[in-house]
Amino acid sequence: MPRRKPGTLLPLEAEIVTAALSLLRAGEPAFHGFGLAQTLREQAGSRALTAHGTLYKALGRLEELGLLRSRWEEAAAAEGRPRRRLYELTEDGVAAAQRVAAGVAAPVSGGAGAVAGAPAAPVRARSRTTPEPAA
Repeated sequence: MPRRKPGTLLPLEAEIVTAALSLLRAGEPAFHGFGLAQTLREQAGSRALTAHGTLYKALGRLEELGLLRSRWEEAAAAEGRPRRRLYELTEDGVAAAQRVAAGVAAPVSGGAGAVAGAPAAPVRARSRTTPEPAA
């Protein structure tokens, strides 16, 4: 995995926020990891998802950066399968995705750092919004 410059997104993280923005624009504001992996493969032919857990680690980092928020799917929606963790872009995430898509390396509003590889102020970590439910 490439080393992170302070306040920047890794290539997989940039792919995730731009894919999430395209899903948002298509009327699907919430997404789950497996569905996102399919979208990444379809849209970009992503090869960054090589190791088990790579996507979920990146989703966790983006949530800590304040670019995504997550919640557990309602039990009724699960219909006999395990509940999924659903992710959504935050306002900072939308701004970061727009900058990545435009190829602009400008600071993200709210101080979350820069995107597209340009150094910026250190990224402030934020805690996850919801704990994992008890089994």
